[in-house]
Amino acid sequence: MNAILTITAKEIRQAIRNRWVLAATLLLAALALSLTFLGSAPSGSNVGARPLDIVIVSLSSLTIFLVPLIALLISHDAIVGDMERGTMLLLLSYPVARWQVLIGKFFGHLAVLAFATCLGYGAAVGALLATGSQMDREGLAAFAAMIGSSVLLGAVFVAIGYWVSALVRDRGTAAGISIGLWLLLVLVYDMALLGLLVLDKGQNISGSALNALLLLNPTDVYRLFNLTGFANVSMFSGMAGLVGSATLSAEFLVAVLALWTLVPLAFASLSFSRREL
Repeated sequence: MNAILTITAKEIRQAIRNRWVLAATLLLAALALSLTFLGSAPSGSNVGARPLDIVIVSLSSLTIFLVPLIALLISHDAIVGDMERGTMLLLLSYPVARWQVLIGKFFGHLAVLAFATCLGYGAAVGALLATGSQMDREGLAAFAAMIGSSVLLGAVFVAIGYWVSALVRDRGTAAGISIGLWLLLVLVYDMALLGLLVLDKGQNISGSALNALLLLNPTDVYRLFNLTGFANVSMFSGMAGLVGSATLSAEFLVAVLALWTLVPLAFASLSFSRREL
């Protein structure tokens, strides 16, 4: 356990030194504040939209694109990069197992991502409080759930980045594959699924089949959790109709995201254990 904590601390210090923490926090905070002030226009008593609900919908959509990209950028060379620089050989000369190195790095990168997400998105709540916006318990619970699930989505893509890094032989290949996976899971998959549903016209794809297809993509699991889990949020996200037919509980969706994290991390550990230095 001490070895894992030591490696975790090393990764956090390295992220601070490389300005990853500062860059990610400032980027998320800037975008969160922009969406907060721009999104306040359609809210109010006339449309019945609370400012915090609009912010949750906006930040959830932003997270699907941005957090996976940040996670892959900080994790895609975690293993292959250290091997190219020779630091992995030096690290493994100490009495530490390879799985401990992997887990320590994972916790370090996840801590960086969690700090940037909590602080960056927390700026949105601070801005709403500064403008005198009213917040109720349900809205704050939805916001807290959004931040927690955003960190979990980041963990999924950090684990995927590690698996890629453990398989390839150079950093360039790792970067190319990571960007390709980001495009596939964030953009291409949903476009293909939408096209399939349009062609099917509700004839062959049942509700259970659609749920299964959505669970095959972690970004869709995240979207279902945040945009259908709370009534007020789903109303303004355009997914109110899906809420009525949704059969997947919030607890189940969180478990699926956790599984999406553990499986790639386990494969990354297996690939790393078999790799020659």
